[in-house]
Amino acid sequence: MAGTDTTPRDLGPRAAAHELAGLDALDAHHGAGRAPLRRVLAAKVLPPALAVALVLTLWQALASAHVTDDYVLPPPAAVWESLADLWFKGTLFDIVWTSVWRGLSGFLLALAIGTPLGLLVARVRPVRAAIGPILSGLQSLPSVAWVPPAVLWLGLDDSMMYAVILLGATPSIAGGLVSGIDQVPPLLLRAGRSLGATGLRGARYVVMPAAFPGYLAGLKQGWAFSWRSLMAAEIIASSPDLGIGLGQLLESGRETSDMARIFLAIGLILLVGIAVELLVFGPLERRMLRGRGLRT
Repeated sequence: MAGTDTTPRDLGPRAAAHELAGLDALDAHHGAGRAPLRRVLAAKVLPPALAVALVLTLWQALASAHVTDDYVLPPPAAVWESLADLWFKGTLFDIVWTSVWRGLSGFLLALAIGTPLGLLVARVRPVRAAIGPILSGLQSLPSVAWVPPAVLWLGLDDSMMYAVILLGATPSIAGGLVSGIDQVPPLLLRAGRSLGATGLRGARYVVMPAAFPGYLAGLKQGWAFSWRSLMAAEIIASSPDLGIGLGQLLESGRETSDMARIFLAIGLILLVGIAVELLVFGPLERRMLRGRGLRT
């Protein structure tokens, strides 16, 4: 039609990113409203609450039936008393925060190292040939294996904890990003280049958004490795200079044969993991799925 310009134009990387993101959301149902609070609570909160209630009921029934000695399987009330004891002593928050701060700080350091490393491995073939197999091997190495050398290298201080976290989490983050980039359709890369998204701009506006599902999976695995690595380090390496974290709380329960304290430490470790999933990774995953038209 006369007067209509149909010549392809270089729209720039930002415009390319918007257009490519729009392709992912073509099938999304934009007219759907936000679900009512009652429905959200019924779908998200009620099932896990019922599961926890069922576990506590079964636990209490086993303890009341005296299937074994109380020091082997204490009742839930004994664990609650241990929790209340730490609360009234004013040490509960410090114990939890010590481990949470170490875990989050170490994970952020691993994120800062693993992300550019993953991009380098995925985009540079010689680097991939040299480092790719090592990253895969490190992901299968138990994190606890790094605790003895880290203690000998760095001593009993926080730097040892962070070293164990980095060695456990960085390969998973980098490997997740490499896997995500490998799954980016070549057509999408060519479309980005035709719109001006090349080099670092292409990595920022095309490659990273397209590889985000695999990257997010690597982040979740990296956090799990961070948390498990930290707990292993806190259990094995004990020193007054390190303070008391959840791992030390668990180990102190073993040393004193206090099963209620052991169960309390396990519950708190599990609670932190659930909280990070619900507050960080869950919202990121839902936002990613909505952006790709896979969830309303």
